[in-house]
Amino acid sequence: MKVSIITPSYNQADFLEQTIRSVFGQNYPDLEYIVVDGASTDDSVEIIKKYSDRIAWWVSEPDKGQADAINKGFQRATGEVVAWLNSDDVYAPGAIAAAVEAFKHNPDLGLVYGNAVTFDGTGHPLNDLVFEDWGLTGLVAFNIICQPAVFMRRKYLEQVGYLDDQFHYLLDHSLWLRIANISQIQHMPQVWAFARHHAAAKNVNEAAGFGLEAFRILEWMEADTDFADLVAANKNQVYARVNRFHARYLLDGGRAGVALKYYFKSMRYHPQIAFQEWYRIVFAILSIVGLEKLGVWYYRLQRGQIPASLSDFEIENINQLYSEDGNEIG
Repeated sequence: MKVSIITPSYNQADFLEQTIRSVFGQNYPDLEYIVVDGASTDDSVEIIKKYSDRIAWWVSEPDKGQADAINKGFQRATGEVVAWLNSDDVYAPGAIAAAVEAFKHNPDLGLVYGNAVTFDGTGHPLNDLVFEDWGLTGLVAFNIICQPAVFMRRKYLEQVGYLDDQFHYLLDHSLWLRIANISQIQHMPQVWAFARHHAAAKNVNEAAGFGLEAFRILEWMEADTDFADLVAANKNQVYARVNRFHARYLLDGGRAGVALKYYFKSMRYHPQIAFQEWYRIVFAILSIVGLEKLGVWYYRLQRGQIPASLSDFEIENINQLYSEDGNEIG
């Protein structure tokens, strides 16, 4: 089964090579790799040229943003299975082969996703991201899955029309919703990706934008006949999670007071869902009452444990993966 992987990139020379090597390091026999660079001004093009003999197609030219770049790759893709891997993320060993096996076992499967581990700019692992088999109802209720751990069957991707460029932050979630509306989706309890959190990443540098866009997606679903009934039938869960989601990103963006406001809104709709992030709520309260240093310590304590799933790969730092000599990259 042929697999097409697209990497969109712009000025990510610090991380791009590790991303590329994680794709080729899958050692998957029927792989088509496409790199779409947005006219980078750093060393990205030199890195791409270094691997150009193994890249099916690449370009470096101005684009209209991430969705436009990825859609260029989708239009070129010829694999039965397709995915994209951003230029600061990394595949876990064996991810592509495991995804293909899932598709082979279920011809009606349109999307499959695994678990992930987040890590920082130095390669230090942060958190396990463990998901469930949510299905369309779960996605409507803003159960968010980790984009690099997702693979799609191309025929369903083409049916829904690729990424919607009106979304900048949750463009992936809006796509998952449309695919889940016309096909089966499935979770596999394996780590398939490592997602990098660093200062220049959107999920750090533009954190508040994610929550605001979640409310735009909610408005879209409530106005769309394919999703409106599901939203109405699960209103408390949907509204609790969208408010909690906004609160989480506000807190990551340093806006503890406003974040707490949205946590309280989440509680009003579904207290159990809100209190699944109780340690974040504690951090927000400590920050507001002037105990910010204690809050930072407490927050780091909750996140400071090495993710349990990392032991499966026998590494302590993600940068050790796909290096030529086993030492850290970078």
